[in-house]
Amino acid sequence: MVDDYLDSFQALVSDAGYTDPQTLVVKFRQGLRLGIQNQIATMFYERPANTNPDTWYRAAWRIDQVHLTNEAFQSVSRSALSTSLKTISAQPPPLPMARLFLAPPPPVTPKALLTTLSIGVPMDVDTTRKTRSLPPQGCY
Repeated sequence: MVDDYLDSFQALVSDAGYTDPQTLVVKFRQGLRLGIQNQIATMFYERPANTNPDTWYRAAWRIDQVHLTNEAFQSVSRSALSTSLKTISAQPPPLPMARLFLAPPPPVTPKALLTTLSIGVPMDVDTTRKTRSLPPQGCY
């Protein structure tokens, strides 16, 4: 944790009598975790100056807080995922996919269609004309 490191660093700097800001930044960077040190050193926007130890202290503290928050979030997410996986495994297994889909019903063919259109029986196109009464044909 950067809080603990910062407290001990400032006590050691005070005991050693360092006052040069650039020396303080160099010494502070040397003791920082490599990941935090690299993040600060490669910041594109508002990178702390190498001659301003206070901005390095604040930047390291902010990055450490973000890391701690992210770790807390991930541990909660992992435990929630673990709990939900236990809940899922406690439930009965789902039906196999083959049982979920029923076979389609067989096609329905009317008996009349089968008998009318059976092989060997020609269609009688004039059947409907015979049953209707037609008007007399003539010139009107």
